[in-house]
Amino acid sequence: MRKLRLEELGRIDADDYKKQAKIPVVVVLDSVRSALNVGSIFRTCDAFLVEKLILCGFTAIPPHKEITKTAIGATESVSWVHFESATDAAKLLIRDGYTLLGIEQTDASIALENFIPEVSSKYALVFGNEVNGISDDLLPMLDSAIEIRQYGTKHSLNVSVCAGIVIHKFASFHLSLYISIT
Repeated sequence: MRKLRLEELGRIDADDYKKQAKIPVVVVLDSVRSALNVGSIFRTCDAFLVEKLILCGFTAIPPHKEITKTAIGATESVSWVHFESATDAAKLLIRDGYTLLGIEQTDASIALENFIPEVSSKYALVFGNEVNGISDDLLPMLDSAIEIRQYGTKHSLNVSVCAGIVIHKFASFHLSLYISIT
């Protein structure tokens, strides 16, 4: 066994990436305070062909030194936009037919392993602030909440780790459909 060199991975450039079909998933960051987390989520969105990243509230936006450090160029490939308010972004997404899923621990959350995406649905995955979670004014706008079950002493995951797990589930679902069709 040997590790593959970068040139053996067959990665495409940012221009070709932008032309690729994307999974019907938008990621919304609601006042995520760490620019390093934002950069990491950019990179995850690139890895799994997310349609768009929506940065809301005081979430850092590119160009930003810490985003650049962890995104490693994904700010050039992933489509993104900034909204002053996550509720304004949610209104637009609802109008455009997205199902809003908050990734949050609530009294009505569905465990991630029990959530089965619908083939014909477009999803907006909403991730909240590292301390306070999703804004209280945004909660009533969600169609549902999903949480990742945890079994240790801590009650939460880092937002970028959480995003990686959830986005991977949606990408695996949608990309397996694509692969089975082609």
